[in-house]
Amino acid sequence: VQLQASGGGFVQSGGSLTLSCAASGFSVGRFSIGWFRRAPGKEREGFSCSNPTNGRTFYAESVKGRFTMTRDIYGNTATLQMINLKPEDSAIYYCAATGLYNICGDNPVVAAEDDYDYWGQGTLVTVSS
Repeated sequence: VQLQASGGGFVQSGGSLTLSCAASGFSVGRFSIGWFRRAPGKEREGFSCSNPTNGRTFYAESVKGRFTMTRDIYGNTATLQMINLKPEDSAIYYCAATGLYNICGDNPVVAAEDDYDYWGQGTLVTVSS
């Protein structure tokens, strides 16, 4: 069982990146998916979470309207599209999956980190000003 995150890189402010989280050993369609990030000197924070039961996805205010999470059931991949990136978005980005349902919401957006069963290794996003 594994999550493999990819797609990070260097981009200028206002640019876009798409991160992918490829799953093996389980189906992303049956798991709640969360995205987290850890900025330099800060704790890891969750900012997006998707319920597999109804397809609803929740976002923190800091990324709402700029980030979009989708699932590719056939490719068994979760994708995070990021537009209008800002320097404060610079961080290591992690995807995570849990077999728990209905854990995503408006506040908090994501469940506690301990609730997630599987984690990707992280991918670095750097946004220059």
